Amino acid sequence: MFNGLRLRLTLIYSAAALALAALIGGGVYLLLDRYFRQNTDLALEHKMGHEFYLLAAPLPPALIAADRDWSIARGIALPTPMPTPTSSRKEEDHKEDDEEHSNASTGTMGAGSPADLAFDAELSAIFVMPLNSAGLLLFDPNTAAPPIAPDRDALAGALTIGSDLRTVTDSKGQRIRLLTYKLTRSDGPVALQLGRVLGDQELVMGQLLTGILALSALGTAMIGGLSWWLSGRAVLPAQAAWDRQQNFIAGASHELRTPLTLMRASAEVAMRITSAAHVEQRELLGDVLRETDHMSHLVDDLLTLTRLDAGRLPLERTTVDLSEALSEVGRQVGRVASERGLTLNVENQPILVLADSLRLRQILIILLDNALRHTPAGGTVSVVAYPPHGSMARIEVRDNGVGIAPEHMPHIFEHFYRADQARGAAGNAGLGLAIAQGLVQSMGGKIGVESVLGQGATFWLTLPIAKSA
Repeated sequence: MFNGLRLRLTLIYSAAALALAALIGGGVYLLLDRYFRQNTDLALEHKMGHEFYLLAAPLPPALIAADRDWSIARGIALPTPMPTPTSSRKEEDHKEDDEEHSNASTGTMGAGSPADLAFDAELSAIFVMPLNSAGLLLFDPNTAAPPIAPDRDALAGALTIGSDLRTVTDSKGQRIRLLTYKLTRSDGPVALQLGRVLGDQELVMGQLLTGILALSALGTAMIGGLSWWLSGRAVLPAQAAWDRQQNFIAGASHELRTPLTLMRASAEVAMRITSAAHVEQRELLGDVLRETDHMSHLVDDLLTLTRLDAGRLPLERTTVDLSEALSEVGRQVGRVASERGLTLNVENQPILVLADSLRLRQILIILLDNALRHTPAGGTVSVVAYPPHGSMARIEVRDNGVGIAPEHMPHIFEHFYRADQARGAAGNAGLGLAIAQGLVQSMGGKIGVESVLGQGATFWLTLPIAKSA
């Protein structure tokens, strides 16, 4: 019982640790991925602005803002707005401006810091493709050939709205970030297409993900072991208290049997020697016998339930013919049903199940007694065995009595729960259904209930099919 609680506590602690690790690791992963994407896009836009400057083309507002963001990201003073070179400028002034802007673009100002090196790496990884209106490369200004041919869809988008930013995949499966801008002058290239291969970033992200998963698994395993130890210490006092309670109930049950046996024997002797003329005395002795029997049954139920909870109830699982078992129980309970004005139907199937025959009989009597007590006169109680489904056989005990209210359904099999109160009757100690559940589970089966208030209830149980079947 407490081992299950200990396992649940361990699973809860481990799940919480795993969720925390996933939250932190996922946050780190997403932040780094966002940094890479923003840095790549900013570098592409800054490089595009530099290319516009080299081609003496007016800068679009978006590229001016990108150049400002680039300077802020590098932690350098904001440069004066890029002058737009004109044909009337002197050749030496043009070369001077060109060199100055080239230095600002490639990171020579303040170079040497880690941030500068990272930004410079971004710029050096970008390739440039000047395109004509047909999407053909006019000339190759790169030190190495571009990894992909010009993307005409991106060109079409740029020619339509002025710019296009997308991620494409080449024939080798590499992902490439492409930025395409329509040129703002009538001569020369129609558009510029800049790209950056994302392979190095994806490699870093993959290594990060592997590290996060490995650390999360290791951390979860360590926390799981620690949780198992802590939960064991946490449930130890409860386990000790439960064991003492179980030992007390078992000892009390044994001790009560002897006086109850003596009381019943004495009442029987008194009943035999009391003449029929003493009606009142015989009625009193009859009450003593009935209450003694009730107490004996209650003591037996307590002892059975205690052994079930402790896992110490001996069971002799053999091959049982379900047809014979149901017929025998039907004959015994049928007389009680007739006395109460009820009809008992038994529908047998030639099924062999693996069960303890005495305990199976006890389960069926508990369920039938429960159905008889809560079905008014004129009602019907049915016991039905269904053909095997897979490796399990199913038995149902149905009645058309008062039914069970929905709020009581989850508690119907709990220890000492007054199932009779749930169904509007009295005289039940609340142990029968708990014992039935424990016995069925001990034999490898399941038990449950279905009910509609005012229309009766159906208790069902499943038992494993015997191999000989």
